[in-house]
Amino acid sequence: MNGASREALAAARERLDALTDSTSVDAGTLAGDLAAVTALLHREVSLRRVLTDPAQAGEAKADLVRRLLGSQVGGPALDLVSGLVRSRWSQSRDLVDALEELANLADLTAAQRSDALDDVEDELFRFGRIISSSTGLRAALTDRKATTAAKTELLHRLLGGRAKAVTERLVIRLVTAPRGRSLESGLESLSRLAAERRDRMVAVVTSAVPLSDPQKQRLGAALAKLYGSRMHLNLDVDPEVVGGVRVQVGDEVINGSLADRIEDAGRRLAS
Repeated sequence: MNGASREALAAARERLDALTDSTSVDAGTLAGDLAAVTALLHREVSLRRVLTDPAQAGEAKADLVRRLLGSQVGGPALDLVSGLVRSRWSQSRDLVDALEELANLADLTAAQRSDALDDVEDELFRFGRIISSSTGLRAALTDRKATTAAKTELLHRLLGGRAKAVTERLVIRLVTAPRGRSLESGLESLSRLAAERRDRMVAVVTSAVPLSDPQKQRLGAALAKLYGSRMHLNLDVDPEVVGGVRVQVGDEVINGSLADRIEDAGRRLAS
């Protein structure tokens, strides 16, 4: 997002934090309400355009939201959506993107409240690895001809009882309403949001063998010092990494593996 939309989302996230700081607000219920509004505005393009029309008064748009949604969602969701439509948006789609992000953040807040956020982060990462290694499963979950019910049932069989309820909800929403994104990019976005929930960055660490706990601690401390931020490690094992580790933080890759050093030395000799 750029310009006005970025500012509107930042303000909405602050309002979400203020709401979910209250123990009287059920973050999981709020997430479900926001997800329902996301689906509505994604489907109803004309309504979305009205609610983001800069020529319309903000309070008039908020009043329309209250009349349309007042009996459909809870008070906290209604307050958030009303605030969103009072804001200015660079393009109408940004409003839907913001609502979706707020729904995901509310679910991650619910996980944090129940001390399950670490588990959710790890489960999202592992699910992403399963998808990348199974072309059949990926095809089934991204098949445009498959019904929402069929995809939901498949995910229930895959994740039900094996993952946290929050993880299952997040993945089901992503798979059944991708909104033009790839499954992989959607999972990466969810992982980043989960890390942000703890003010941490995410490092994908690939090693030839599982790292010991002391190795994880040393690596996490070194990366935190390097990037100036708390770091969550998503650990993966790949026998192709001959020695050492390969670390990716965002778009930056730190090649510390023996295989990479051998390949680099070969390139130097060839040149």
